[in-house]
Amino acid sequence: MIREYSESDKPEVIKILQLNTPEYFDPSEEIEFIDFLDNKIEDYFVVLRNSKIIGAGGINYFLDENTSRISWDMIHPDYHGKGVGSELTQYRIDLSKISSKNIELIVVRTSQLTYQFYKKMGFELDEIEKDYWAKDFDLYQMKMRIKQKL
Repeated sequence: MIREYSESDKPEVIKILQLNTPEYFDPSEEIEFIDFLDNKIEDYFVVLRNSKIIGAGGINYFLDENTSRISWDMIHPDYHGKGVGSELTQYRIDLSKISSKNIELIVVRTSQLTYQFYKKMGFELDEIEKDYWAKDFDLYQMKMRIKQKL
């Protein structure tokens, strides 16, 4: 089940981030993530199994660019490789496609550690920037066009 994030989910979502650190996130990113949860959420979702939060991820919108951005994806390590990340990503792709916000392009900013996952989901590599997130955590910016520009 996927549902909207609520403030009461914050401790569990932060714990999932911590469980994925330092393998997929640099420790310095936790402060940025907390700031995101407190101040920058537009659409954010949690994935539940047996009433337990096992993943989270969001969408931010850049309406002047007709773009949405997949943001702050994380899955509990016990559920890696079991389709949970694909389910959550597809959910947000579908939301962007049916949005009344006239979204034409979906962007995801990830790292060299997970860009292959997004490639399998249909995203194309657009840009690489070394040590962007932190030392040894490179930016892999990827995109998926969902509508042709008029």
